Amino acid sequence: MSRLTASLCGLSLVAVAAATPAIAQEDPAKKSQTAKTFWGVSAEKLEYRYSDDDEELGVIEGGAYYGTDELKLHWMFTGEWEIEEDVWETLENQLVGQIPISDFWDAKAGVRFDTPRGPDRTYGVIGLTGLAPQWVEVDTNLYVSNEGDASADFEAEYELLITNYWIVSANFESLVAFSEDKEIGVGKGLSSTELGLRLSYDLIGRAFAPYVGIAHERKYGDTADLAEDSGGSTEDWFAVVGARVMF
Repeated sequence: MSRLTASLCGLSLVAVAAATPAIAQEDPAKKSQTAKTFWGVSAEKLEYRYSDDDEELGVIEGGAYYGTDELKLHWMFTGEWEIEEDVWETLENQLVGQIPISDFWDAKAGVRFDTPRGPDRTYGVIGLTGLAPQWVEVDTNLYVSNEGDASADFEAEYELLITNYWIVSANFESLVAFSEDKEIGVGKGLSSTELGLRLSYDLIGRAFAPYVGIAHERKYGDTADLAEDSGGSTEDWFAVVGARVMF
C-alpha cells in the first residue's frame, strides 16, 4: 500500500508540475489582451454633392471609437449641409456601446440625437453590425423616438479592389418607418433609399483617400407626399467629389 500511495503522490506532483507552467503562461496573456485598448477617428465621407436640379450639398459621415475587443464606445455622426440656404438639412449623432456576439458580428445599443428641420428628436437604438457573406459590410438599427415613433434602417457596402490603391465601393441605404412623424417629414412605410458608387485612390498609408462618384436618393409613399407638399424633391441624382480620412 505504501508503494501505491507513493506512486500516486508522485504522479500527482508530476501532473501539478506539468499544469503549472501552462497556467502561468495563460493568465498574463489573457490579462494583457483584455487590458489592451484601441481608439480611432475617421470621416468615411467628406464630400461635395451637385444634383441634377442644381442643388449643392456638403455631406459628412464619420465618428470615433475607444475601447477593447470586448467593449467599444462609438460616437457616430452624419450630416447634410445645404450650401445655398446655409443650413443643416439633417444632422444626426449616435453614442452606442458595441460588443462582439460572434466572429463577424457585433451588437450595439445606445442613443441617437437628431436636429433635422423641424423639432429635435431623441431615439433609443439597438442594432447589429458586421460582415455578411462575400465580405459585404452590413449595419442595421432599430430606433424608437421620444415621441414613441419606431423606425429601422439598413446599410450595406461592398468594396472591390481594382489594385492595391484603386478601390470601387458600392453602398445601399434604406429607411423604413413603422409610424408617421409629420413634423419631421417622415411617413409610414418605406421612407427613402440611397444608392452610391465611388472610385477612390488610397494615399498616405491608406489614411487619406480622395474619390469621385455618383449618388441617387429617392423618397417613397407618404414621405414623398410630405416632401412634395413642402416644396421639396422626391428623387435626385448627385455627382460626388470627396475624400475618406482616417486617424
